[in-house]
Amino acid sequence: MVEREDSYDFRPVTEKDLPMIAGWLKEPHVARWWDDPDKEIAEIREHIDSVSVEPLIVELDGRPIAYLQSYDPHMEDDHPYADQPFGTLGIDLTIGPPELVGIGHGSAIVRQFVEELFEEGAPRVIIDPHPDNGRAIRAYEKAGFRPIGRRHSQYGDVVLMAVDAVEDDENLGD
Repeated sequence: MVEREDSYDFRPVTEKDLPMIAGWLKEPHVARWWDDPDKEIAEIREHIDSVSVEPLIVELDGRPIAYLQSYDPHMEDDHPYADQPFGTLGIDLTIGPPELVGIGHGSAIVRQFVEELFEEGAPRVIIDPHPDNGRAIRAYEKAGFRPIGRRHSQYGDVVLMAVDAVEDDENLGD
Protein backbone atom coordinates (compact mmCIF):
# COMPACT_ATOMS: atom_id res chain seq x y z
CA MET A 1 0.00 0.00 0.00
CA VAL A 2 0.97 3.60 -0.50
CA GLU A 3 2.43 5.24 2.58
CA ARG A 4 1.34 8.74 3.61
CA GLU A 5 4.90 9.97 3.33
CA ASP A 6 5.21 8.80 -0.30
CA SER A 7 5.92 11.76 -2.52
CA TYR A 8 6.13 11.67 -6.27
CA ASP A 9 8.37 13.58 -8.62
CA PHE A 10 7.09 14.76 -12.00
CA ARG A 11 9.60 15.29 -14.80
CA PRO A 12 9.20 15.97 -18.51
CA VAL A 13 9.12 13.01 -20.87
CA THR A 14 12.20 12.71 -23.07
CA GLU A 15 12.80 10.74 -26.23
CA LYS A 16 14.65 8.16 -24.08
CA ASP A 17 11.43 7.48 -22.11
CA LEU A 18 9.38 6.47 -25.15
CA PRO A 19 10.44 2.77 -25.27
CA MET A 20 9.54 2.41 -21.57
CA ILE A 21 6.15 4.08 -22.12
CA ALA A 22 5.59 1.86 -25.17
CA GLY A 23 6.18 -1.18 -22.95
CA TRP A 24 3.68 0.12 -20.41
CA LEU A 25 1.09 0.69 -23.15
CA LYS A 26 1.33 -3.01 -24.05
CA GLU A 27 0.57 -4.16 -20.49
CA PRO A 28 -2.96 -5.64 -20.32
CA HIS A 29 -4.09 -3.25 -17.54
CA VAL A 30 -3.11 -0.31 -19.78
CA ALA A 31 -3.82 -1.61 -23.29
CA ARG A 32 -7.52 -1.99 -22.52
CA TRP A 33 -7.90 1.80 -22.07
CA TRP A 34 -5.43 3.28 -24.54
CA ASP A 35 -5.29 3.21 -28.35
CA ASP A 36 -2.66 1.43 -30.43
CA PRO A 37 0.75 1.85 -28.71
CA ASP A 38 2.47 3.06 -31.91
CA LYS A 39 -0.18 5.75 -32.40
CA GLU A 40 0.01 6.79 -28.74
CA ILE A 41 3.81 6.97 -28.76
CA ALA A 42 3.72 9.13 -31.90
CA GLU A 43 1.32 11.52 -30.13
CA ILE A 44 3.43 11.58 -26.95
CA ARG A 45 6.52 12.30 -29.08
CA GLU A 46 4.68 15.30 -30.62
CA HIS A 47 3.66 16.50 -27.16
CA ILE A 48 7.28 16.68 -25.94
CA ASP A 49 7.56 20.10 -27.60
CA SER A 50 3.88 21.06 -27.36
CA VAL A 51 2.50 24.11 -25.58
CA SER A 52 -0.98 22.61 -25.09
CA VAL A 53 0.00 19.19 -23.65
CA GLU A 54 2.66 18.48 -21.02
CA PRO A 55 3.80 14.82 -20.98
CA LEU A 56 5.39 13.76 -17.71
CA ILE A 57 6.99 10.74 -16.08
CA VAL A 58 5.99 10.12 -12.48
CA GLU A 59 8.82 8.84 -10.32
CA LEU A 60 8.78 7.32 -6.86
CA ASP A 61 12.19 7.23 -5.16
CA GLY A 62 13.81 7.81 -8.56
CA ARG A 63 11.94 4.93 -10.22
CA PRO A 64 9.65 5.75 -13.16
CA ILE A 65 6.22 4.31 -12.33
CA ALA A 66 3.65 6.19 -14.41
CA TYR A 67 2.89 8.37 -17.40
CA LEU A 68 0.95 11.56 -16.69
CA GLN A 69 -0.07 14.31 -19.04
CA SER A 70 -1.78 17.60 -18.46
CA TYR A 71 -3.45 19.63 -21.15
CA ASP A 72 -5.36 22.84 -21.68
CA PRO A 73 -8.64 22.11 -23.49
CA HIS A 74 -8.90 25.77 -24.49
CA MET A 75 -5.71 25.60 -26.55
CA GLU A 76 -7.02 23.03 -29.03
CA ASP A 77 -9.55 23.83 -31.74
CA ASP A 78 -12.89 22.13 -31.11
CA HIS A 79 -11.73 20.32 -27.96
CA PRO A 80 -14.78 18.59 -26.43
CA TYR A 81 -14.01 20.02 -22.98
CA ALA A 82 -13.61 23.65 -24.08
CA ASP A 83 -16.95 24.31 -22.33
CA GLN A 84 -15.17 24.03 -18.97
CA PRO A 85 -14.27 27.22 -17.08
CA PHE A 86 -11.33 29.16 -18.50
CA GLY A 87 -8.09 28.00 -16.86
CA THR A 88 -9.32 24.41 -16.45
CA LEU A 89 -6.63 21.81 -17.05
CA GLY A 90 -7.18 18.18 -17.97
CA ILE A 91 -5.03 15.26 -16.92
CA ASP A 92 -4.54 11.64 -17.94
CA LEU A 93 -2.68 9.04 -15.90
CA THR A 94 -1.54 5.51 -16.41
CA ILE A 95 0.53 3.48 -13.98
CA GLY A 96 2.99 1.34 -15.91
CA PRO A 97 4.24 -1.57 -13.78
CA PRO A 98 1.33 -3.97 -13.13
CA GLU A 99 2.49 -4.73 -9.59
CA LEU A 100 1.88 -1.06 -8.68
CA VAL A 101 -1.77 -1.04 -9.78
CA GLY A 102 -4.57 -1.21 -7.23
CA ILE A 103 -2.55 -0.25 -4.15
CA GLY A 104 -3.26 3.47 -3.95
CA HIS A 105 -0.70 5.09 -6.22
CA GLY A 106 -3.29 6.40 -8.71
CA SER A 107 -5.25 8.48 -6.23
CA ALA A 108 -2.08 9.61 -4.43
CA ILE A 109 -0.35 10.71 -7.65
CA VAL A 110 -3.44 12.55 -8.86
CA ARG A 111 -4.02 14.22 -5.50
CA GLN A 112 -0.41 15.51 -5.33
CA PHE A 113 -0.37 16.67 -8.96
CA VAL A 114 -3.75 18.41 -8.69
CA GLU A 115 -2.54 20.31 -5.62
CA GLU A 116 0.43 21.52 -7.66
CA LEU A 117 -1.88 22.64 -10.48
CA PHE A 118 -4.07 24.52 -7.98
CA GLU A 119 -0.98 26.22 -6.53
CA GLU A 120 -0.14 27.35 -10.09
CA GLY A 121 -3.62 28.90 -10.41
CA ALA A 122 -5.80 26.31 -12.14
CA PRO A 123 -9.41 26.77 -10.96
CA ARG A 124 -10.51 23.27 -12.01
CA VAL A 125 -8.91 20.01 -13.07
CA ILE A 126 -10.76 17.42 -15.15
CA ILE A 127 -10.11 13.78 -15.96
CA ASP A 128 -12.05 11.50 -18.28
CA PRO A 129 -11.94 7.75 -17.55
CA HIS A 130 -13.92 5.27 -19.63
CA PRO A 131 -17.26 4.44 -17.95
CA ASP A 132 -16.21 0.78 -17.60
CA ASN A 133 -12.94 1.67 -15.83
CA GLY A 134 -14.31 1.38 -12.30
CA ARG A 135 -10.86 1.13 -10.73
CA ALA A 136 -9.81 4.49 -12.20
CA ILE A 137 -13.12 6.15 -11.33
CA ARG A 138 -12.81 5.03 -7.70
CA ALA A 139 -9.19 6.23 -7.54
CA TYR A 140 -10.16 9.64 -8.90
CA GLU A 141 -13.06 9.90 -6.46
CA LYS A 142 -10.60 9.17 -3.62
CA ALA A 143 -8.50 12.04 -4.98
CA GLY A 144 -11.48 14.41 -4.74
CA PHE A 145 -12.94 14.26 -8.25
CA ARG A 146 -16.69 14.02 -8.80
CA PRO A 147 -18.54 12.99 -11.96
CA ILE A 148 -19.99 15.98 -13.83
CA GLY A 149 -21.39 14.17 -16.86
CA ARG A 150 -20.98 11.58 -19.57
CA ARG A 151 -19.47 12.56 -22.89
CA HIS A 152 -18.88 10.95 -26.23
CA SER A 153 -16.24 12.44 -28.48
CA GLN A 154 -13.27 11.52 -30.62
CA TYR A 155 -11.78 10.18 -27.37
CA GLY A 156 -14.63 7.71 -26.98
CA ASP A 157 -17.16 7.30 -24.17
CA VAL A 158 -16.04 8.96 -20.94
CA VAL A 159 -17.18 9.94 -17.50
CA LEU A 160 -16.06 13.54 -17.22
CA MET A 161 -14.90 14.18 -13.65
CA ALA A 162 -13.78 17.43 -12.04
CA VAL A 163 -12.26 18.80 -8.87
CA ASP A 164 -12.29 22.51 -8.15
CA ALA A 165 -9.76 24.60 -6.25
CA VAL A 166 -11.05 25.40 -2.78
CA GLU A 167 -11.80 29.06 -2.31
CA ASP A 168 -10.01 30.73 0.58
CA ASP A 169 -12.78 31.13 3.18
CA GLU A 170 -11.26 34.38 4.47
CA ASN A 171 -11.82 35.98 1.08
CA LEU A 172 -15.42 34.86 0.77
CA GLY A 173 -16.95 37.08 3.43
CA ASP A 174 -20.05 36.17 5.39
